Amino acid sequence: MPAKPESPEQPISTAPRTVPVRSGHGSLTGTTDSALPSISRRHALLFGLVGVLYLVVVLAILYDSPLVDLDWSLQQLRPYRQWPGALPYLDIWVIAGQRGPTAIAACLWLGWRCYRSHSARPLLVMGMALLLLNVTVGGVKILTGRLGPHYAHYVGSPELFSGGSIFPSGHTANAVVTWGVLAYLATRWRRTGTVLAGLTAASIGLTTVYLGTHWISDVFAGWAAGALVLLSLPLAEPAVAALDRRVLAAWHREGRFARPAAAPRPRPAAAARPAWPPHPLPSSAQPAQARSTTPSHTVRLSRSERYSMVSSASGASTRTVRQPRSAASARAGSTGSPG
Repeated sequence: MPAKPESPEQPISTAPRTVPVRSGHGSLTGTTDSALPSISRRHALLFGLVGVLYLVVVLAILYDSPLVDLDWSLQQLRPYRQWPGALPYLDIWVIAGQRGPTAIAACLWLGWRCYRSHSARPLLVMGMALLLLNVTVGGVKILTGRLGPHYAHYVGSPELFSGGSIFPSGHTANAVVTWGVLAYLATRWRRTGTVLAGLTAASIGLTTVYLGTHWISDVFAGWAAGALVLLSLPLAEPAVAALDRRVLAAWHREGRFARPAAAPRPRPAAAARPAWPPHPLPSSAQPAQARSTTPSHTVRLSRSERYSMVSSASGASTRTVRQPRSAASARAGSTGSPG
C-alpha cells in the first residue's frame, strides 16, 4: 500500500536548531553560540584535580600538617652545603624562573611572531597568562604572608602571617607559565616544547629548594598554581579572540602592521584555437642559401654529350679540350684533309 504524502499543513518547529560542534579535544557539544568554549571531560577532570591539589597544599600549610615537618627536614639538610660544587651553576640557572628576564625574552620572540602572522594573539595569550598568575599566586602570597627558610624564627613553625611573600614559589609558578605558554603557542614542536617546559619548571623548583630560598611546599604550590593557569588558557580563548579583533582593527585603522591586499595579476586571454584549419597553411619561403641545388631526378649523359657540354661551356677559352675520336674524324672529313 503506497505511503501517504505528507500534509502541507504539518506544524513546523521554530526552536533553535542545535548542531554538534567538535571542540579542540574531540568532544561534541550541543550548541554553537555558547559564550564559553567547551572542553573535554579529560581536560575538566585534570583542571579539577590540579585545583584540588592546590587547595590541599594551602590547607596543609594553614593547619600545620606533616608537610610542614617535611619542609623543616629539607631545610635543616641544607643541600647547598652538602653539595657546594653545583652552587655557582644553579645560581645562574635559577634566573630562568624569574619574571623579568624570562618574560622579556618570551615577549620579544612572541612580538616577532605577531609581526609575521599579523595577529596579536601570541602576546595577548602571554599577557592573559601572566594576569591569571598574579591572581592565583600573588593573592595567596599576600594572604599567607609566609617567611622563607633563611628568615624562619621557630623550628617546626609554618611561619605564616609574618609579612613574608614566599608561598607559593613565584620562581616555580613563573617557570611553569612562561615556558608552558611558549609550548602552548607552538605549532610544529608542541610536544617537544611541552617536555622541555616541564623539565625546566621541575628543575627550577628543585633549584630553589637546593638554594634554601623556598620550602618544598612552596614548590608544590607553585607547580599547581602554574598548571592551573595553563589549563585555564583554553577557557580564555574567546576573550583573547575578541581583544585580537579590536587590536587588529586599531592597527588597520592607523595603518600599522596592515598587510596590503595583493592585487591579482591579470592573466592574458588565451586566443581561441580552431580545432582544424579550414585551408592549408602556406609554407614559409625558405632563403636562397637554404634551397637545395640537387635536381629532383638524375639524367644519364653519354660520353660524347659530356664532352660537348664541356666544350660549349669553355667558349673562347684557350684551354684545349680533348674531343672524342669520332668527332675528330668527322671534322677531318669535312675539311678534305687526306686520310
